[in-house]
Amino acid sequence: MLPSVRKANLTLKLFGIFKVPLIWYCRPKILEMDEQQVVVKIPLKRRTKNHLNSMYFGSLAVGADVAGGFLAIAKAEQVGKRVSLAFKAVEAQFLKRPEADVLFTCRDGKLIDQMLEQTISSGERVNQAVTITATCPSISGDEVVAQFSLTLSLKALN
Repeated sequence: MLPSVRKANLTLKLFGIFKVPLIWYCRPKILEMDEQQVVVKIPLKRRTKNHLNSMYFGSLAVGADVAGGFLAIAKAEQVGKRVSLAFKAVEAQFLKRPEADVLFTCRDGKLIDQMLEQTISSGERVNQAVTITATCPSISGDEVVAQFSLTLSLKALN
C-alpha cells in the first residue's frame, strides 16, 4: 500500500530539506496519490513567481520533477526495493501563463509499475517517458497550461 498523503508530504519535505533544497524552497504539496496518479501543488507566491507575476520556469520544472518522480519512489518502497532514479530528458510545452497555484498531475502509475518490474527482474536500467500536465484550476479549470514529458530512468539497487 502506498503511504498516506500526510506521510508522503512529510517525506517530500524532508527530502527537500536534506537532499534537494530547491524542492523545499518551492514548497510543493502532494494533494492526491494512489496507484495510478499523483497530484502535486506548487503555490504561486513571491518565491515561485517571475517578473510577469506568473509561475517561474524553474518552479514549473520542480513541480514536474516531483510529480514524475515521487510516485516511482513510493511504488519502489511499496515493493521493498531501493531504486536509483534520475531524469534523462525533458520536453516541455508552455501553453498559457500560469497565474495562480499550479497542479501537476502524473497518471502513469501502470507504466511505472512495468518499469519497476522490468528493472527488478533484469537488474538493468529502464528508461521511459512519463507525462505530467500542469493546470491552474482556480482560474482556468482543467485547461492545461503546460505539459511535460520527462524520461524517467530507474535501476533497482542490490
